[in-house]
Amino acid sequence: MSGFVYKEVNGDLFSAKADYSMCHCVGADLRMGKGIAVKFRTKFGQLLTLQRQNVQPGGVAILKDQERFIYNLVTKQTSWGKPTYQLLHSTLTAMRQHMIAHNVHKLAMPRIGCGLDGLSWMKVKEMVCEIFQSDAIELVIPGTRRIQPHAK
Repeated sequence: MSGFVYKEVNGDLFSAKADYSMCHCVGADLRMGKGIAVKFRTKFGQLLTLQRQNVQPGGVAILKDQERFIYNLVTKQTSWGKPTYQLLHSTLTAMRQHMIAHNVHKLAMPRIGCGLDGLSWMKVKEMVCEIFQSDAIELVIPGTRRIQPHAK
């Protein structure tokens, strides 16, 4: 038994507890001008720190925010480009290696690559679970459950 836990929950990604590391997708140009990336840029800043890492597509640019890490998954060259499943797999694997090396056991992520980037959540979810299935990691995907209102 690996201890891998996958949960889709109601709520806002940015209300995740401070002991959860977080990730999102970015272009290598680090523009972060649309979608959830804008919120990451506003909340965590440190653009120079990210730029100095000079991460290419398939890699991960990392910020430290108190006790957690903020993973910027570089899934494409430019912010207006589109990622491939292969690059997403590569960047998730790079993030996993960092998480193992730094004892990170909790991660909150949006439906990465599936908003403006247009990837299929079913394929991405399958990939994410396959990459982390053998690790003691609690993976939380906030804001993704659609609850039907009760008819009165």
